[in-house]
Amino acid sequence: MMRTIGARRSVSGHIHYDRRPLNAPQSSSHPCGHGLTGGHRGTQASSVLRRHRRGTKLHPRRRAPVGFSTRPLDADEAARSRVGLRLFDRLPRGVELTQAGELFLERARVALTAAESAGAIGRGLEAGVVGSVRLGIATGGRWRFTADLLQRFSRERPGVEFTVLEGYGGTLWRDLRDGRLDALVAPAGHASPHLRTLELGFEAWVVLIGTGHPLAGIGPVAAGDLDGERIVVTGHPDGAAFDRTIAELLTGLGVSPGPEARVLGPALHAAVAGSEVVALTTAPGALPAGVVARSLDPQRTLSFELLWRDETPSPALAGLISLATANARRRPSTRPLAAVA
Repeated sequence: MMRTIGARRSVSGHIHYDRRPLNAPQSSSHPCGHGLTGGHRGTQASSVLRRHRRGTKLHPRRRAPVGFSTRPLDADEAARSRVGLRLFDRLPRGVELTQAGELFLERARVALTAAESAGAIGRGLEAGVVGSVRLGIATGGRWRFTADLLQRFSRERPGVEFTVLEGYGGTLWRDLRDGRLDALVAPAGHASPHLRTLELGFEAWVVLIGTGHPLAGIGPVAAGDLDGERIVVTGHPDGAAFDRTIAELLTGLGVSPGPEARVLGPALHAAVAGSEVVALTTAPGALPAGVVARSLDPQRTLSFELLWRDETPSPALAGLISLATANARRRPSTRPLAAVA
């Protein structure tokens, strides 16, 4: 709503007029007059809109409030000095928007709404409630509480765009190093000088066995029973860290396995179900028909970490790190193993 310069009401209801000379400079922060042009448009348009929202009573024909100064102003000269347009006409009892003024006011509403929206996004980014996080999860061994962490983060920060990628640890490690990922959940051992780490916890090794295999059964599998068995490895350069971890596990248990069985990750369960190979993993989750999981005796564990670049994290990533820190489950073990990159 427009309000003229030069008059104000007192508590008693009388009108007080501005006695400044007619050519005195006007405040650029005033919401109407020739102050409603030029580089101060955003602030002044915002003031105009605030008055409009308060529902100030208008003079007929979209004019300014009745009861204010009626002294003439050279609006044409002021407009030309700013944008070359006249935004309103001064009338005996107020002001009336010109066609250009009406268009300016309508466009100002759109601009101010966009500015308010952008400000809200900025505040959300700073608070970490919006933004994006790209998380990698290494295949092979798994930390069983990964799904719980992701679900809780998504529930607490629904405005964050959360992307999860799975792959070999080496592939995801490079993506993290090069900035294509923000964080990585992987077996311990993928750390490097340019990465920061958070210990998440330990998981016990289990043996995946086909139901038709001689080792299929109930209860733990003795490590010695794995002698001569074909044990699955990735055979991929980016899965080399996990393959070495399995080799170190078997060596530490005194197991002499048979020939390696190179199987790609998606084909793992199908290969095990064929009962010709067995696989070592952690926290396997739901298994398809034809595959069972048996614990390893003696028990050995694999530790897991959350990794991110050694730099100030975004607010959204900082929220994920804080949540992981609060919910990390550390389980002591006499002999945890770590994948070595």
